Order: sequence, then C-alpha cells, then structure tokens
Amino acid sequence: MLIEQIIIFGAISSGVYALLALGFTLIYGVSGVTNLAHGSFYMLGAYMFFVLSSFFDDLFGSGMVSTSILALILAVIFVGIVGILTYRIAIHPIVGDQVAVMVITVCLALVFQQSVLLIFGPTFPPVRWPEGSFLVISTAILGVTVQYSRILAFVVSLGLFSSLLVFITKTKIGKAMRAVSQDREVAMLMGINTERLYMLTMALSAMLAALASILITTSTSMSAGAWMWLYPLALSFSIVILGGLGSIKGSLVGGFIVGYAEQTVAIVVPEGGAIVGVVPLVIMVIVLLSRPKGLFGKRVELEE
Repeated sequence: MLIEQIIIFGAISSGVYALLALGFTLIYGVSGVTNLAHGSFYMLGAYMFFVLSSFFDDLFGSGMVSTSILALILAVIFVGIVGILTYRIAIHPIVGDQVAVMVITVCLALVFQQSVLLIFGPTFPPVRWPEGSFLVISTAILGVTVQYSRILAFVVSLGLFSSLLVFITKTKIGKAMRAVSQDREVAMLMGINTERLYMLTMALSAMLAALASILITTSTSMSAGAWMWLYPLALSFSIVILGGLGSIKGSLVGGFIVGYAEQTVAIVVPEGGAIVGVVPLVIMVIVLLSRPKGLFGKRVELEE
C-alpha cells in the first residue's frame, strides 16, 4: 500500500509542481528575468479565489461548482493583469540588470505580503471547493483513497502543460518567444515587439502560478495565508535549478523528481511530514554542488 500511495500522490503533486515551475522558467527563458515575486502571484491567486468565491456565494447561493469555476477563471485572469502591471511598472526599467531585478522582485513580494495582511489581517481565509460537490468526494485508485479535487489538479496541470508546450512550439507568438530567447537584438530587427512579448510572458507566468495555487490549496491546506508565497518560491527555484533554468522539459522532469521525493519522505520516513518542506531545498543544494547547470544544462529549450 505504501508504494501505491507514493505512486498516486507523487504523480498528483508532481503535475501541479511542474505547472508552478513552468511559470517561473518561462519568464526566465524568454526575458532572462529571475522573478522572485513568483510566489506572490501564487499567494494572490488563492486570495482572489477566496474573494470571488465568497462574492458569488453571496450573489447566487453557496454550493455551486459552476460559480467556483468562474471564480477560478477570473482569479487567474486578475493575477495575470497584476503580472503585466508588475512587469511594466517595476521590471521593465531595469531589464538586463539581474541583481536589480532580483532586489526589486523580492521587495514587491514583501509589498504584496503586507498589502494582504493590511486588507485581510492575519487570518487564514478558506480556499476550498463547495461542500457537497463532487470535487470533495473521494474515490479509490489502486486501493488508495483520492479526492476528485486532487485528480482534477493533476489532469488540469498536465493538460495545460502540454497545451502550453504546443503553443510555444507551433504558434506564431510561441515562435516569437523562442526567437527572443535565442537573440533579443536579432528578434527586434525582425520586427518582433519584445516589450509586448515580455508582458505577455509575464502574464502567462503569473496566471500559471495563480492556477497552481488554487489547484494545490483547494486539495491540500484549504486555506490561504500572507506567508504562503515563500514555500512555492523555494519549490519553483528547486525545480528549475534541478531541471535547468529556462528548460521547459527540465521543469516537467524536475517537478516529478521533487514531487516523488516529497511523497516518499512524507510516507516512508517516520515523522516525515514535519521535514517534507526541506526536501526541495536539499535537492537544490545537492544539484548546485554536483551539477550547477541542472539536468539539462545551460541551453534554453525555448531556442529549439
């Protein structure tokens, strides 16, 4: 039974982790921006889902999955808009200066944190699917009890990951992203508006973080908190460093490695739940010491 639990829960966690890390590696691969406010978009996604779900519950009545799905969509779009404004106002003037970008984005993360504390206070608002809906019902897979909300998180994450990969490799905008990631100056000479492309990439990155937040929170802790941005940021860092900065394939592989490592520690190690949070950091340190460029090296996969 332990093996089945690791297989099932490891796969579910890995899929959502890969989606979270994809947003981080996408903005780095296209614009070279190391966005340390990525975890804040994760946090904002959970809070906006709570706000919109509460609003729709008051307006239409509680217990409706359709309004919760609408809240999810609107929350993701809202965070995408915040991502665009963040890039345009704070990051655009200093693009190219890695140290300045990292300092600014850390400061932004703290601003978002304190803003949430100011508005909501030090409470932990509920972030969950409606009671009585099918998403809170459990089923058995290989003898392991799994909520449908976790299955939904896994299916949506891998589906969106695959769709975004097709978007980058097959569409005109995706090809423009690959061109900019390869050589920004040449791409500009070819008529590509790099600033608009950077804002679009930032929006996608923020939206992926927000979606991952809602999928993870509604199936695990079921509550938001002003400090919840820290662990997703460390998680994203660990995964992209493991897979290789800028590598989409690396984000997927790194997500599965970290996801399965966490579940193995949580299930097999005595009191593993208390130390599972340090697993990504340990993996990151090991990778940095043994293979600093990650599993897939320095090459940016968006160039292909």
